[in-house]
Amino acid sequence: MQTPPKAVLIGRTNVGKSSLFNKLVEEQKSLVSEIAGTTRDRFEADCIWRGKIIRMIDTGGLDVDQRLEIEKNVVEQANIAIAQADIILFLVDVNVGPVADDLEIARKLLKSGKPVIAVGNKADNAELRRRAVSDEWRSWPLNRPLAISAKQGVGVGDLLDEITTTLIKAGKPPVDVAEILPMRICVLGEPNVGKSTLLNAVLGEKRFITANVPHTTREPNDAIFEHDGQTYQFIDTAGVRKQASRRNSGTPLERIGVEKTLDTLTRCDVALFVLDITKDITTQERHLAGVLQDSKVSVIIVANKWDLIPNKTTTSVNDYEKIIRGFLPQLKYAPILFTSALTGKRAQDIFDLISKVFQSRFTQLSDSEAKQFMSKAIVRHRPMRGKGVKSPKIMSFKQTHINPPIFTLAVNLSRTDSLATAYVRFLENIMREQYDFTGTPIRIKIEVDRKSHTTY
Repeated sequence: MQTPPKAVLIGRTNVGKSSLFNKLVEEQKSLVSEIAGTTRDRFEADCIWRGKIIRMIDTGGLDVDQRLEIEKNVVEQANIAIAQADIILFLVDVNVGPVADDLEIARKLLKSGKPVIAVGNKADNAELRRRAVSDEWRSWPLNRPLAISAKQGVGVGDLLDEITTTLIKAGKPPVDVAEILPMRICVLGEPNVGKSTLLNAVLGEKRFITANVPHTTREPNDAIFEHDGQTYQFIDTAGVRKQASRRNSGTPLERIGVEKTLDTLTRCDVALFVLDITKDITTQERHLAGVLQDSKVSVIIVANKWDLIPNKTTTSVNDYEKIIRGFLPQLKYAPILFTSALTGKRAQDIFDLISKVFQSRFTQLSDSEAKQFMSKAIVRHRPMRGKGVKSPKIMSFKQTHINPPIFTLAVNLSRTDSLATAYVRFLENIMREQYDFTGTPIRIKIEVDRKSHTTY
């Protein structure tokens, strides 16, 4: 397992290092305060950006009064972090410009031989952002600072892109999330579609009991497996049929197994939705597709028993894919793999597909990219009115979460349903055209924001 490169936040006290750290790692792991010298220890947490991991390290201020023993330790901890860093983020406050302590720290960082990015924090408005490129930085020993606002999140995506580019040039590229985070994959489907047989073919061993009898698997069963240096956690599940999911139908063991199967969706990243391609898609399978659509899980449709389809031609795969898409439109974003669990044909292809789908859960748009996307979308199609009498205006659009991707869209009217659901689907469709969200659900949440000026 590779270790992510380390990016260390350095600067004077109260320039916003901890605020930026929290924004980067999306967690409140550091205490934020207006009191100078709040952070004394080093804090480490992983930042995920565009499917890559960078380890962020927060430090205390380097301009503290070192007459006190504890303040000497603060500086010592910061110096240790600098020595361990693969890249240094040197924060300055654009409100005050470069002060004497900043110049002294900048010269010290240059002597370290590490790549340094100057970051002009607290650029909370356009005027302050312009100040980051003003003449007052002419004698600055580093490049002019990259203007950001850790508090508002403005410019943070551009900063992460710059960090990534610099690390790659330095030979310390960020690490793929798949190499660090476990990939949890559950296998879901109706009874007797070949879920356990498929897993045995994928794992290359008879790990799960199989039989040509429905409900051979009675509860979720985990298996840890390594392939090409990656670790996968596969979860075999009991077959789900509609009657068994009802309280008074099916055997007690079957009902319990179904309940555990559906609970499994809350602890996995990718679901292999297995279909018996020799049979018609059932009402229950369409129901399961809806359950998967509403979950946070990415989906791969596995069309099993492809070896039993007679008289196949060069167009058979396309013909059957159209059938699947027609019956399961909820999962239009899910890739389809035609395979034979019994013969093992294409079973090993599932690893590359899982990795691709897992990686797409971390597809990430910066604020500027999201804004540009929405501007172009509106040119193609103006926002459509939903409920209410007025046409809505879109005030802002940004990505607020990854794994899975979630976007927040603010409208100017008091009702969140003032924007037509068809327009939200339109946005999702063109987003999938432009970015890699293979197999992954996209959530666009609507909120009301009537105070800010229209962005588009």
